[in-house]
Amino acid sequence: MKITSSSIKHQTLQFKFEAGTSRGTLKEKDTWYLKLFSENKLIGIGEAGPLKGLSTDPLEEMEAELEKVCERLIGLEIPKSMEEAFETAKSISPEGFSSIRFAVETALLDAIHGGKKVIFNTPFYQGKERIPINGLIWMGSKEFMQKQIQEKLEAGFNCIKMKIGAIDFQTELKLLQSIRSKYSQSEITLRVDANGAFAPDEALEKLNELAKLGLHSIEQPIKAGQIKEMSKLCASTPLPIALDEELIGIRKLEKKITLLEDIKPQYIILKPSLIGGIQSTLEWIRIAESMNIGWWMTSMLESNIGLNAICQLASFLKVEMPQGLGTGQLYHNNISSPISIANGETFYDAAKEWGEL
Repeated sequence: MKITSSSIKHQTLQFKFEAGTSRGTLKEKDTWYLKLFSENKLIGIGEAGPLKGLSTDPLEEMEAELEKVCERLIGLEIPKSMEEAFETAKSISPEGFSSIRFAVETALLDAIHGGKKVIFNTPFYQGKERIPINGLIWMGSKEFMQKQIQEKLEAGFNCIKMKIGAIDFQTELKLLQSIRSKYSQSEITLRVDANGAFAPDEALEKLNELAKLGLHSIEQPIKAGQIKEMSKLCASTPLPIALDEELIGIRKLEKKITLLEDIKPQYIILKPSLIGGIQSTLEWIRIAESMNIGWWMTSMLESNIGLNAICQLASFLKVEMPQGLGTGQLYHNNISSPISIANGETFYDAAKEWGEL
């Protein structure tokens, strides 16, 4: 079967609230859907959803590049395997557009499975397996953050991730202390994400304060690109460090190896839309595991189309620790889907149907 036509559709996703990070507040997010057809039948869909200010993808060139990709797809045979899908995506999508590569890979894998939004036919898709996820606490006023914390705890999450670095550090410490005073490390796992907010000369002192609270880890304590400083911090930290933004834009195998060898982090965070797609994500995992570096996946604020692909990838990789895959309920206008959340886990509810795009 051949791809006889393809198209793109743009959507501006609207947040239900102002989502605060140390880089600023998010109110909306642009995303593009890539659709593949065979004889007018939809056989595959993927999402290219770069994030302004974080992705290396030039947003002003997204539509033009996607149009070129659409043209290259027409007339191609549907791949027969995951490996073939990856090679096809690599040959027709630009290396400098991670989110487009992810969209092409996802659409082709969907096409392999008959256009049913099956990316990896795993127990997750079959409704037989749930994936533990962290409850994400966005930055905002102390009251807003306290409200989110309470809601996540009441919803049954036993892993909480709090974004820090935008408000007063002592206030953030008190919020974390309020959780830890009620719940032990065995009851609630606490993660924090600084998004590079700490200055290198103050980072270790702040990590020492955070470590007293029995945290699981901190993501990207200082800004990416400070290799020597990050390496020194990872060597002396009392708290496991997870690289996040540090991985963005590192595309060559040799450079991935060098980065992890130089910094020696305790963990890495994997966001396929940011780091070159699914094949690149698998490459990062192979390298990390060879160095005994842990990892987990996080969505990059995609709609449910992209989130579905990442959830199925996580299931394919048989993850055990909580993943960052609870973003499907962020938007007013997200496409409806079977992806659901209950008791701190995400699962595929076959009783629910996909909405139309």
